[in-house]
Amino acid sequence: MQGSQANAVFEEKLLELSTRIDQFEGYMHAHGLRIAEIADGIASKLGIPFEDRFTLQQAALIHDIGEMAMNRGYIRENRMLTDVERLDMQRHPVIGEQEASKRGFSRGVQLLVRWHHEWWNGEGYPDRLRGEEIPIGARILRVADAYAALTDDRPRRHARTNDEARKYLKEYAALEFDPAIVKLFLLEHGS
Repeated sequence: MQGSQANAVFEEKLLELSTRIDQFEGYMHAHGLRIAEIADGIASKLGIPFEDRFTLQQAALIHDIGEMAMNRGYIRENRMLTDVERLDMQRHPVIGEQEASKRGFSRGVQLLVRWHHEWWNGEGYPDRLRGEEIPIGARILRVADAYAALTDDRPRRHARTNDEARKYLKEYAALEFDPAIVKLFLLEHGS
């Protein structure tokens, strides 16, 4: 298969996988694609090279592949998670890293999937990375994922308004999110 044909087939399979993940999580539209677009916009403004942006886009599309692999019904239920379920859910980035590896994604994609729930203050998971220990791609993915999740309907709650989501990002800057990434995102998105 020629290089451009192989790339087209890979992209098609990647988008199909992303769609399956979105459907599993209960999204009615292309949630992973939206995150990839937001993340790429931030990365572009930061001058991140195309190759690294491509890795980030792939990771954004499959960031919750671990949730689908775990196949837990509570993900789509309209209720709060129990403490046991919350701990179980925190395993999904590591399982996602393993699933990305099984599917032949680059190590860069695997690690971004693993670290997309790390928090700026070190209170995230699975590795409790803090500040700039978290690679820039994972910090970008954290902001893009949070904003998209907040502004999309979820099985457990309705979407917040854009203003409410921006307020959340501001309130959790330097706690959950890299404050510089939040600032850049808000400048680009009207606040």
